Amino acid sequence: MLPPRFVRRLVLTPLLFAVAIAAVAASPLLLLIGVVAAGHRHRLLRVVVLTVCWLALECAVLTTCLGLWVAGGSTETVRARHYALCGWLLARVDAVAARTLGLVVEIQEPLGVVPGRPVIVLSRHGGPGDSLLIVHYLLNVYGRRPRIVMKAALQLDPTADVLLNRLPNAFVPPNGSASREGIVDEIGRLATGIGPADALLIFPEGGNFTPRRRVRAIRRLRRQGRRDAAERARNMANVLPPRPAGSLAAIDAAPQADIVFVAHTGVDDLMTAGDIWRSIPLDRPLRARWWWVPREEIPEDGREQWLFDWWEKIDAWIADNRPRSAV
Repeated sequence: MLPPRFVRRLVLTPLLFAVAIAAVAASPLLLLIGVVAAGHRHRLLRVVVLTVCWLALECAVLTTCLGLWVAGGSTETVRARHYALCGWLLARVDAVAARTLGLVVEIQEPLGVVPGRPVIVLSRHGGPGDSLLIVHYLLNVYGRRPRIVMKAALQLDPTADVLLNRLPNAFVPPNGSASREGIVDEIGRLATGIGPADALLIFPEGGNFTPRRRVRAIRRLRRQGRRDAAERARNMANVLPPRPAGSLAAIDAAPQADIVFVAHTGVDDLMTAGDIWRSIPLDRPLRARWWWVPREEIPEDGREQWLFDWWEKIDAWIADNRPRSAV
């Protein structure tokens, strides 16, 4: 159960600053330990640097958010300032990840949409930090203002709680804690106000890919009597079957929007803390591909099957492009 907003702001935000101050104060000792204990991959040293940088960036963003709240302004001015702050944060997170983790991103096909037309971005979800990278590219590389459908639990992070709640986003509660219709209606509401410079980002799978979740998803489709969908999901080894209701509601609510599909691979097999630890620094690139589908090419009928068709294409692309570890 997510604590109320005033509890999160009064407890979690001061706690973040306390942890950040303690981490900065202890950083000389932590860095010394990291150097002494470093093997040839310097894992501990890299994690210490990344953690301290992350905490410092969060504190800087929260302090700036306080200043923006005091400054006020029109709705559009406030929104533009917060988007700029979000872009600043993500650009620095990307730079820190590149320096400390060796993150390299290879884009096979850039986003080539028609300017002045909004887009609905439907992305696979796999691996740590993939959503941050996608939002970074939408905002800082392609000049789009993202509206994101994300899990409500992310509001436990004070920066996400404050910054993202001041922008047009939707936080989706866990399965079972809200009606499916309510979640779909919220996604439709978010899509309704999408503008020509905006991008609505949805992860139709509903969570990061893991083999266990894949099996559960197939069983769920079978229990629902959707045996054809279950069979198609069983033949997709690298993705979860898409949950179509939210995506199709967004498409219906924004009839002027084009569609962009996103596939990526490179960190999708990092499923546990141990996997992530052993992968540091990254010895393989994260590869991504964007497909632009003009609104005119979206079928009027059979859209659920159309969405599954695209997910099968994404699954095949991942199988063909998954980089091999150099270790």
